[in-house]
Amino acid sequence: MPTTAPAFADATGSDSALRRFLHGLPGVDAVGLEARAASLGTRSIKTTAKAYAIDLAISMIDLTTLEGADTPGKVRALAAKAVHPDPTDRTTPRTAAVCVYPDMAATAVAALAGSGVKVASVATAFPAGRAALDVKLADVRDAVAAGADEIDMVIDRGAFLSGRYLKVYEEILAVKAECARADGPDARLKVIFETGELSTYDNIRRASWLGMLAGADFIKTSTGKVATNATPANTLLMLEAVRDFRAQTGVQIGVKPAGGIRTSKDAVKFLVLVNETAGEDWLDNHWFRFGASSLLNDLLMQRQKLSTGRYSGPDYVTVD
Repeated sequence: MPTTAPAFADATGSDSALRRFLHGLPGVDAVGLEARAASLGTRSIKTTAKAYAIDLAISMIDLTTLEGADTPGKVRALAAKAVHPDPTDRTTPRTAAVCVYPDMAATAVAALAGSGVKVASVATAFPAGRAALDVKLADVRDAVAAGADEIDMVIDRGAFLSGRYLKVYEEILAVKAECARADGPDARLKVIFETGELSTYDNIRRASWLGMLAGADFIKTSTGKVATNATPANTLLMLEAVRDFRAQTGVQIGVKPAGGIRTSKDAVKFLVLVNETAGEDWLDNHWFRFGASSLLNDLLMQRQKLSTGRYSGPDYVTVD
């Protein structure tokens, strides 16, 4: 199968070629990376720009419920919140998507019909990814058949960490193929690395390039199910990767930090990272998302404070 980057066809022709390419990427200066991420996080955002940033962040949220206790009623309630995050203010933007397990995708699709809010579904034995390939692909097929607009897959971290890069690459290709539809637009593919388990920044850079070479539409930090999820530093590194990939191939790839982003202040810091690293082209929910559940509530409270001068507190918003 071809990748989205024909310029790198030689790099993906064999396991040894792929290993040579990935280990030939420049090493990451961890101190410099973390210092730049921290420095960008101190940028001051004034009132007008802050109001714009809050609305932009709301529009970029993949409002997520991924719990064993999920019910159709909970998914429908989450869908209603995605469409009208603040029922008292219809100028509030809708979220980008609702993200659910595959068995809840049909419920979300029905609840969001005609709203413009996408349905994203995790797949491939999320969050651990410990299943046979045919099981993972069946998981994807179920979600796509149910009408999911987007698929969030997890890579096989065991294979990646043991250097079996071609196995990971071919698995992403196979999942990408299952995202195709004969009767409508293909589901967009988000590839989750679980950066907290990859140990080093060099591995995060390699995983970013591996995902992009295999045809990812988005690269995503984490599942939100481990101790270390999205951080400014690992997101900055991934933003650098998509910027450089587009410079070399002309192909634009999205980025999705997920897990641990809970406050408006956090979200604004990430938007500064996007603007200063990848550029304005990524300041759109087609190319940048937040994987979150509690973030929306804080954004809504800060939005009301900016418009009324009063801070309403947590009772102002629904509890997910």
